[in-house]
Amino acid sequence: MSLPESTSVYDLPRRRSTLRAALVSLRPRQWTKNLLLFAGIIFAAKLGDLSRWGEALAAFAAYCAASSASYLVNDVRDAEHDRVHPVKRARPIARGELSARAAEAVAALLLVSAALFAAPLGIASILLLCSFFALQAAYTLALKHIVLLDVMTIGGLFVVRAAAGAAAVEVRISPWLLLCTALLALFLALAKRRGELVLVGAEATPGRPVLEGYSLALVDQLVTVVAASTVISYCLYTFTARDSKAMMITIPFVVFGVFRYLLLMHRRDLGEEPEEVLLRDVPILVCIAGWAACAAIILAVT
Repeated sequence: MSLPESTSVYDLPRRRSTLRAALVSLRPRQWTKNLLLFAGIIFAAKLGDLSRWGEALAAFAAYCAASSASYLVNDVRDAEHDRVHPVKRARPIARGELSARAAEAVAALLLVSAALFAAPLGIASILLLCSFFALQAAYTLALKHIVLLDVMTIGGLFVVRAAAGAAAVEVRISPWLLLCTALLALFLALAKRRGELVLVGAEATPGRPVLEGYSLALVDQLVTVVAASTVISYCLYTFTARDSKAMMITIPFVVFGVFRYLLLMHRRDLGEEPEEVLLRDVPILVCIAGWAACAAIILAVT
């Protein structure tokens, strides 16, 4: 019996054990987003302070646990929809490798762990973690289905991460850096939406409901505006930096990074999984390493 012409067949990976399925569902590759928690200690030039490194690591662990908990809850809610998606259908919960009850139990354990990691860091860290929980819950339950608010919420989550990193080590972070963080996150979120639109169009399969409110033309315009705003905001940060105007030297790294991502997004349609681009594209990895090294040296010697 032959399949109808409109039917698509996908090769799924071999069934995973429950333990491996649980680990995959935590999405450890996306923990790279939480590296932003170290921005506070880096920009405060406290790299030699071991006690503050301990606090930064505790904050990082808290947000990795909180992020993974949100991924589990999200996958439980979206399991039915994920089963018809050309990429997300391979997620453990969608495939039935991890039950909804087990996923929710692990999520609860992770939330408790996150609170325990954040508790010794002070009231500000606890309040920021609660804000992260609340914003993430609002995104999972409703905001991810609302055009524009979905990507703006993602930007807000990154701002909370940056602020939490600074609060954990008790240092001040520039408002310009917080703005740059929000804009960069918005840029990546819009690139992800573009990638999803391209994928859905190419595979002729159902996409996320929120995608109906977007179009490639609209997203491309929004990406252009946000990319330019990101670069301008970073330039303004370096121009007004209290510690050292020498941070202007790092501007080319930021410009190249944004340009490189735009190139990949348009020529290779790599925007759907931003963390994959950050982990695999050598020029971007070199750019990030160069920026980090240059910024660390400048902040350490000035």
